[in-house]
Amino acid sequence: MTEGVHRRGLRFLRDRWRVVVRLAGWSVLETGQTFLTGYALARALDEGFLAGRPGVGLAWLGVAGLGVLVGAYGTVRVYGAVAALVEPLRDRLVARVVGRGVREADAGALSGLTQQVEIARDTFAGLVMVSRSFVFTAIGAIAGLVSLDPLLLLVVAPPLAAGLGLFAATLRPLARRQEAFLVADEALADRLGAVCPGLRDITAAGAEERVAATTGSRVDAEFRAARSLARWGVLRVASLALGGQLPIVLLLACAPWLLDHGVTPGALVGALAYVTQSLLPALHNLVHGLGTSGSRLAVVLRRLTRESSSGGGAGADAGAEDEARTGAGAGTRAENEGRSRTAPDSAPRTHPADGTPTAPTHPTEAPSSPPALSLSSVTFAYGPHATPVIDDLDLTLPPGAHLAVVGPSGIGKSTLAALVAGLLEPGRGTVRLCGHPVPGPEAAALRVLIPQEAYVFTGTLAENLGHLRPDPVPEAELVAAAEAVGLLPLFEALGGPTATVDPAALSAGERQLVALTRAYLAHAPLALLDEATCHLDARAEERAERAFAERPGGTLVVVAHRISSARRADRVLVMDGRHTAYGTHDELVCRSASYRALVGGWTPGPSEPPLALGDPDRVDAIAGPGLAGDGRHVVAHGPVGQVQTPRDLRHRGSLGGEG
Repeated sequence: MTEGVHRRGLRFLRDRWRVVVRLAGWSVLETGQTFLTGYALARALDEGFLAGRPGVGLAWLGVAGLGVLVGAYGTVRVYGAVAALVEPLRDRLVARVVGRGVREADAGALSGLTQQVEIARDTFAGLVMVSRSFVFTAIGAIAGLVSLDPLLLLVVAPPLAAGLGLFAATLRPLARRQEAFLVADEALADRLGAVCPGLRDITAAGAEERVAATTGSRVDAEFRAARSLARWGVLRVASLALGGQLPIVLLLACAPWLLDHGVTPGALVGALAYVTQSLLPALHNLVHGLGTSGSRLAVVLRRLTRESSSGGGAGADAGAEDEARTGAGAGTRAENEGRSRTAPDSAPRTHPADGTPTAPTHPTEAPSSPPALSLSSVTFAYGPHATPVIDDLDLTLPPGAHLAVVGPSGIGKSTLAALVAGLLEPGRGTVRLCGHPVPGPEAAALRVLIPQEAYVFTGTLAENLGHLRPDPVPEAELVAAAEAVGLLPLFEALGGPTATVDPAALSAGERQLVALTRAYLAHAPLALLDEATCHLDARAEERAERAFAERPGGTLVVVAHRISSARRADRVLVMDGRHTAYGTHDELVCRSASYRALVGGWTPGPSEPPLALGDPDRVDAIAGPGLAGDGRHVVAHGPVGQVQTPRDLRHRGSLGGEG
């Protein structure tokens, strides 16, 4: 492929030989400038200042200045010749890209037209300039050294030739590694471009580890390519030191010998000027220009001149994006496969704070069955020196349990839900789901979290509801789940499972019903409702909670915002800083002052509209049948009228989505 690009490049230059000749002609003026840089300086010293004739010395310096002006004029004309050589290349590439885009409907044509063509033009122009500059500068400097004294050439030429030889020997492998690095960098950029917009999808599907692994492999590939390129880059620096800096050292070291063999002081100074002012800068530009830009130009030209778009360019990018976007769902499906449901009421319950024994277990209970949820001495704080939000909490729930978590605003209820879901890690203690440690892939497959800000994406209703299932959900099961949770009126109003869902057209309560039904259809036995019904009225909330509580083998944890949620639960966990209490509603009313204060502060009837959630889609949710409005949220977690911002994760934002 590289040979093909080279052949086409040589043919392109041969077809424009007149432009190449004109470019070389104007470059001769720069050669004259380089020649005079050292020659005029040597004559100014030997025949002028060192001979006591300052006028002659100034005259030679004037000649050198005149050479600079002539060279500058040549440089201006060189740019015109370079433009005459480069612009036809750009026009040819544009015509090829546009033709392929129209002929093949190539999705990458726009990127090729707006970016890659310009990269090719600018890089080609730079390569022409640095290559031409080195060739004519080297000719002028070598001619000047010979004119001053051939002995000088014997000192400068060998290291210069050795440096060029080393650079030429490393050019091809260096170009291959540069290309490998560019390809790895573009692959990583494509991957990140596909993954970053889908972070909510990935989090919602619980596929963080799979996506992190595949993205990490791209990062490792780029790191290996960069390290290999750096190793060969050392040889590039060595060639520059050998060809451009060693001659300076040799000239200085051999100065006594050169002077003894007839080299004049002015000639020695002129030779140093040739090396430091002409050869070294030109060699530096050549090494860095060809070593970096040359391989980049080869990569871009191969992409722009490929005969078809299959297997590369936009097609490959789209494939990577599709893989990244479907990876989350595939990871969730893999985790869901083989998941078994657990029989309800199969583990003992313990009191987390005061040690009060709970109700005995069923006689038929299998003693070896792990609890659905187990917290052991869990402590969490938002910072090493912060006061713990959760302090030394113990809690055990059997499969099939229904727990309501209540407490004042900001006490840590959502933090507890995040710890159980694995979104946060405790500073001390352990969390386990069905015996599996949290966080972990096994535990992530066993829980589904529904936060306040429900996640709904553009797609069909069936795709939204079945997002956490490994395979498409039958319509009959979708209808049954919608009926159980209370989504059926909206299900029918939208037009059934094949109807397209526009998240911006749904109210916040309707989005919550969609998210609740999706979680109901998931295989995860533990459902975490973090005020996930705050936009529903009391009747709709009761229906949704009862549906989750009656799921076979399902365990339900509800961060409650109404007293009715606590009354419906088997057990209630009261969080009040270091003083927690656990028991039934009636037990806690009798023995927990904190719970009695909360119950007394709860107002009967439907809750007030919640605070605006700052929805990123800027949706002003509209209340519908069975749905509350979305204005302000009077929280039933303290005295009447206390207002709570609908999130508990201080400095961390909302939990981010179901998973």
